[in-house]
Amino acid sequence: MSDEKDRFGDKLRDAEKGREDKYFADLDRALTEKMRAQTAGEQVAAHMRCPKCGERLTVRNYSGITVDECPACRGIFLDHGELQELAKRESGGWLSRILGGRSR
Repeated sequence: MSDEKDRFGDKLRDAEKGREDKYFADLDRALTEKMRAQTAGEQVAAHMRCPKCGERLTVRNYSGITVDECPACRGIFLDHGELQELAKRESGGWLSRILGGRSR
């Protein structure tokens, strides 16, 4: 009879351990998702700040190219390929000579 009691006790402990493992796995998953969302939000917030003074950047349109501008220090920041696009539009200027490697 005591042998049967031990088998039921083992099953109850195993079930309790399973519920505990599931609880902590769910808790870990929720915390991980919260940290990922927070990290993504911080990256976006850092991306939209001026690296020189920390002011929030505003989006401006120059010659059909969208650039980020700092209203405080008046810095202009370009995304990948935007400088080359501006240089293409300015065929004979200093910018196209520098980026194109041509000299006059």
